[in-house]
Amino acid sequence: MLPETDKDGYLRNLDDWSPAVAEEIAQQSGITLTAAHWQVIELAQAFYRTYDLSPDMRPLVKWVRANLGEEKGSSLHLLKLFPGSPARLTAKIAGLPRPTNCL
Repeated sequence: MLPETDKDGYLRNLDDWSPAVAEEIAQQSGITLTAAHWQVIELAQAFYRTYDLSPDMRPLVKWVRANLGEEKGSSLHLLKLFPGSPARLTAKIAGLPRPTNCL
């Protein structure tokens, strides 16, 4: 069972996040997490710890590119992993607040 979430499915308390919670959120979104997903999730969490905000799409792409290289740091790669809105979905699965500039 998931901890308490807001109306959009984001955790109300970031301390409630765990890998098991991430797996459940991902499953509800139709995603089976792989090592590639976990790399991006961990980077999104690092971005949040560094800047105290969830990355929107452009900063997420740049952050992933800086840490994992050109091939993985592309919006196409992130869209394959997190279809629809990669920044929003990554933040949700990573237990972060909704990115501020994502529609």
